[in-house]
Amino acid sequence: MSTLYMVATPIGNLEDITYRAVETLRSVDVIACEDTRHTQVLLNHFEISKRLIACHAHNEINSAQGIVNLLGEGKDVAFVSDAGTPGISDPGARVVSAVRSAGFAVVPIPGVSAVATLVSVAGYVGKTFTFEGFLSPRKGRRTKRLEVLLARNEAFILYESPFRIVKTLEEIAALDSARTVVAGREMTKKFEEFLQGRASEVAAQLSARQAIKGEFALLVAPIEAEAADDNDSEA
Repeated sequence: MSTLYMVATPIGNLEDITYRAVETLRSVDVIACEDTRHTQVLLNHFEISKRLIACHAHNEINSAQGIVNLLGEGKDVAFVSDAGTPGISDPGARVVSAVRSAGFAVVPIPGVSAVATLVSVAGYVGKTFTFEGFLSPRKGRRTKRLEVLLARNEAFILYESPFRIVKTLEEIAALDSARTVVAGREMTKKFEEFLQGRASEVAAQLSARQAIKGEFALLVAPIEAEAADDNDSEA
């Protein structure tokens, strides 16, 4: 049976791709991607030549039907987003739903995710965390959502652009001055950087720079992130 492969790709350093992902991209008939130009750079690096079709947030519903049609013709298809694991703040979810509904197999090819990358270097953040992704650009909605997330007193992770990172940090500081954050910038790339401290402190560090470049992943820690003793038994 024809198969759709959801393939995770690097978030920066091209060498972070898995062997299995490379072999999958080499073996399929068609690669559906968020941006064909972006994916072509990755394919050129590994000397892979395949037919590419665009499937991004603005055409995902129509493209999903096109992918179903390709699978119906007996072709195997790989889906990749610009970076990281498809479906996590990236297109892909609608494609998977359409393909499953049509009766075709969907196989994950796991790999890099900016969420997991940041958590791995953030220190103890508690047993649970929420992945929020990008907040609404509308101030009222953004503030209300931050209030809900902070009230839970659990770690949560945001994605943010270099143009709004300071504003977001300042909003967090205004709502809860005690919160510690870890900001990952340009993760896995040449100028990778991690900043940790109170939200107001990190905002001040970034504000002092002449320019802020690169996408951010931001982890907001709970007020008290105390490691639980897994050996504790119930009374």
